[in-house]
Formats: sequence, structure tokens, C-alpha cells
Amino acid sequence: MAPTVDVLTSELVVPAEETPGGAVWLSNLDLAARRGYTPTVYFYRPNGEPGFFAADAVRDSLARALVSFYPLAGRLGLGDDGRVQIDCTGDGAVLVTARCGAYAIDDLMGEFVPCGEMRDAFVPTAPSPAPNPPCVLLLAQVTYLRCGGVVLGLALHHSVVDARSAAHFVETWASIAAGHDASAQVQPCFEHKLLAARPVPSVMYDHPEYKPDPAPSHAVVAANTYASAIITLTKQQVTALKARCAGASTFRAVVALVWQCACRARALPPEEETRLYSMIDMRPRLTPPLPPGYFGNAVIRTSTVATVGEVVSNPVGYAARRARAATSQGDDYARSLVDYLEGVDAMNLPRSGISRAHLRAISWLGMSLSDADFGWGSPAFMGPALMYYSGFVYVMNAPGKDGAVALALSLEPESMPEFRKVFADEVARLAI
Repeated sequence: MAPTVDVLTSELVVPAEETPGGAVWLSNLDLAARRGYTPTVYFYRPNGEPGFFAADAVRDSLARALVSFYPLAGRLGLGDDGRVQIDCTGDGAVLVTARCGAYAIDDLMGEFVPCGEMRDAFVPTAPSPAPNPPCVLLLAQVTYLRCGGVVLGLALHHSVVDARSAAHFVETWASIAAGHDASAQVQPCFEHKLLAARPVPSVMYDHPEYKPDPAPSHAVVAANTYASAIITLTKQQVTALKARCAGASTFRAVVALVWQCACRARALPPEEETRLYSMIDMRPRLTPPLPPGYFGNAVIRTSTVATVGEVVSNPVGYAARRARAATSQGDDYARSLVDYLEGVDAMNLPRSGISRAHLRAISWLGMSLSDADFGWGSPAFMGPALMYYSGFVYVMNAPGKDGAVALALSLEPESMPEFRKVFADEVARLAI
């Protein structure tokens, strides 16, 4: 049942000081990002202190954070050439306060899964013409729960930020709210020309992830047709899994097991091709690396393909090695992709769901929850508020559990019960 939330206030928060005007040019990777908002939620337990997430404190700290991150107070616009850009208008970000008497924080954490109902309750919706120009780029909602706890819901436009940039903004905002010196934070860099195409484009690789699936063997599942779940792996389980995937990172090992179990749960024929899609943060992989505060989209889509039989009949280490093949690209691959996007309509790439045989995995590992402490304690949970379609999986650090990993995933409703069973069986075997 959808939670009932009563909106108390809704306003535009402008930067606390005068900020630059003009336009911010967006790279081909920005244009190729999904055109829409990424909704996330942060759950905070009440700490008994006066002023806990008081509206004035949240508003004032947001206004101060928008001084450095001033493009977020602007609007998505169009240049004279029709290319999408950020118009630095200073019109402000949306801030909503709301109340939900139906939930205490523990109730919510016990029932929460990423879905439309939760997104609609705890993350504000952009007014028309969202998500297309001209539209707001940042929306935030503070929802006060029955127990005194708080849900902070955010919607950031994906044409402007990727997950790393979003985390950078939230960390800075939280630090300001907690009373720390804003000038001590890593400053954002909006020089997107660092990811411009080369004067003479050179496409040296195929980039199938940016092309429509030529002949999907299964119909693409409707965007809203999925079941979602949040599953936690303990530190010991992660360690045991990695031991079976020699040399694999946590992300690759976990995704390998999810991929294997999803193929089984979906009862796909052995000869079926299954593709594992992923996203790679290219900031440290470029030559030279991007500045630490690069603010924009610096991730690229990659993938690897195998038959279902190969994925399910081999030990999990096989799928981990295939996952490595999808997440090992460097500077030359990224530059080839940027050049490829220069020759296509990057603003209108295929962005629908994926075939029922495939999986899309994204790493949010390393985006520390403790860095979202607004002065009243770290969040008890952080994660996506919505899954875009079936076959999506986020791998995240589990809150308050050093070394544990949380999965937020979506599958077809008919596949999810079997996935839970198969996955639980495989995890139980890790202890053997």
C-alpha cells in the first residue's frame, strides 16, 4: 500500500550568494545519459537533539551549497544549435517538506523496496516540462516520520550528474549543514570540454551498448513491470564469494553471482545469449585523469556477452571473469566512445528497458554513507527510490556494517521468487 504523505511546504531555494550566469556546455557523455531524474532516499533515525532536520537549517545549508554547485540552481536549456546545456539562471532548486504519520523509521526500513509508490511518497516530482528543457535540475524533500525520524529524498537530473557527482554534492551539502567550512571541501569542476570529442574523431571500438538491440530474443519488459528487493550479504559472505572468484573485485564477484542466479531464475535456455551491462567511472582511468571534483557524467556503458549455459554451468568465477571483461576499459576506449557519440544523435539514443535475458549492474560501492551526515548522524540506509525497469541491480555498501554489501535489484515478477530461493541457496553454500 502506498504511504500517505502530507506536503507542508514547497519552495525554490536560490544560492545564498550571487553566482555566475551564462551556460555550461555538456559533453557527449552528459547527452548520452538517461534523460530523466535519479531518485534516491536517505533514512535518518531521530537523535533527540533540538533542531533535528529543521526546515530552516536544511534550507539555509542548501542555499550555501548551491553557491559552489550553482549549475544545480539553473535549468536545463537549449543552445542556439539545439544542443542541450545548463542555463545558469539561479532560479533555484525545489525544496519540499512533508509529514508521514504512517511510518516509524524501523517500519519503513522493514518494508521499503525501490518502487513507484515509495518514489512518489518520498521524492518530489518535477513540474512540467520535466525532464526536458526548460526544467529544474535538483529537487529535495524532507519527510518527517511518526517517530521523529526523517527521509531525505533527492531527484537530480541525470543529464547533469552521475552517481559520483551526486554523492559529491550531497557530501558538501551535509558538511555545510554540520557546520564545517565549505571552502575545505573539494570544489566542483564544470569544465566538461575535458570530455569533448577529438578534433579528428577516431572510433576504434564497437559500442553496442549505445545502439538498439537488433533482435531481442525476448520482448523488453514494460518499465513499470518489475518486482524489486533489497538483499544484504555479510562481510564473511562477500569474502567467501571473492575467494571463489580469484582476483575479482567485490563488485565483479557479487554481480557474477547475481547474473548466474538470474539466468537460473528466468529459466532461460542454455543456448540463449545473455548480456551483462555495466557502467564504469572513467575519472581515474583517463590520461590524464579528470580533476577530483569533475562534476558531470564521466561514466560509460560497457557490456559482455555469454550463453546462458556458459554462465550457469561454470563456477561463479567464470561469470566474474566475464564481468571483468566488461569493466576494464581505459582511456582509448572512452575517447573512442566520445568520438562515436559525436557522429550520432546522442540526445536521442535508445534508453528503454533491456531484454529479459540481460542484466544491468551499477556500482555505488565506495560512496560512503557517513559522508551524508548533516550533523545529526549518518543515515541508517541510502539507496535508489525506484528501479527503472526489470533486470537492474545496484551494488552498495550496507549501512553500519563494515564490509557488508547491499543489493537493490529488480526482476520480472514471475522470476523474483525463484531468484530469492536460488540466490539464498548459493549464498548458503559459500559457508561450506
